[in-house]
Amino acid sequence: MAGLSEIARVSGVSVSTVSRVLNRRAGVNEETRQRVLAALTEMPHTARGMGALRRTGVIGLLVPELSNPVFPAFAEALETRASRSGYASLLCNTTAAMTEEEYVRMLLARGVEGMVFVSPEVANVEPAGEHPPPASGYYDRLLADGVQMVFVNGGAPSLEVPDVAVDEQLAGYTATRHLLELGHRRIGFVCGPAHSLPSRLKKAGWAAALEEFGCAPAASLVAHAPFGPAGGTEAMGRLLDTAGPTAVICSSDHMALGAMREVHSRGLSVPSDISVVGFDDIPLASYCSPALTTLAQPIEEMARAAIDELLQRLAPDQPDRASETYSRVFRPSLVVRESTAAPRS
Repeated sequence: MAGLSEIARVSGVSVSTVSRVLNRRAGVNEETRQRVLAALTEMPHTARGMGALRRTGVIGLLVPELSNPVFPAFAEALETRASRSGYASLLCNTTAAMTEEEYVRMLLARGVEGMVFVSPEVANVEPAGEHPPPASGYYDRLLADGVQMVFVNGGAPSLEVPDVAVDEQLAGYTATRHLLELGHRRIGFVCGPAHSLPSRLKKAGWAAALEEFGCAPAASLVAHAPFGPAGGTEAMGRLLDTAGPTAVICSSDHMALGAMREVHSRGLSVPSDISVVGFDDIPLASYCSPALTTLAQPIEEMARAAIDELLQRLAPDQPDRASETYSRVFRPSLVVRESTAAPRS
């Protein structure tokens, strides 16, 4: 069965022209339209392509996990925005029973018109020279078949996919600067996996703030661990054993909760002995003890931007935008609570 790219090749037109014909969009002359239709008759396109282009009123939402409250929050905001525009949503947890790619195939087989990926796999690529990147060529195949997608917090320069993201580097910088302004100079980073793009960007912001204040961003002050409370506990333990920070920033609130638990388990106090800053501003951040200082993502605004961009690209009366790049970066906001204070004299 031929895909849209094969039909375009046989017809002598672009993939976007095939998409216009299938969606009955204007801007295609009758001769070209008939040539594409003839190719479609001779070589029916794949269920994947048909699923992506059929008008079903359904979109797919793919999130990496549901245990971290920030991802259900994104899913709810995305679903709410889509519903207000007349679209139903299918939610997929890509760390559950199926992989991201398997869910993509399932969604297309069920006729979704487009997809929103929150923290897609493409954002988790090992730095050059460490390990080979994961197999993610299916993104290119989806693009070649005219599938409409938007990435949230995981844009890839190598892919022409619209992306909406919080400024991760600014988050790392803002969290670190907050601690520096309180008087801390030995600031550690309870960091997520080294292959995670958000972790790398936050680390760059952490280093920039330290350098701005004349402090060395030493490698010994960074401890990588899996995302989640257990990872935060593990990374915080290593920093306390080897680096002796007076404060730490964390890749997520979940990691920050684990970090604070490790501090307390050693008979130390937050923030009297060690200040802690998280990221995400999950609901529990304001109810834990002490309440967590964190960086909040503008989830509602990001979800609105992602859904609106996807639906504009799906609208049959809109000009084709397949070749246009779209990227929006949102500023995180510092929420100061009880887990940060000036260091002891």
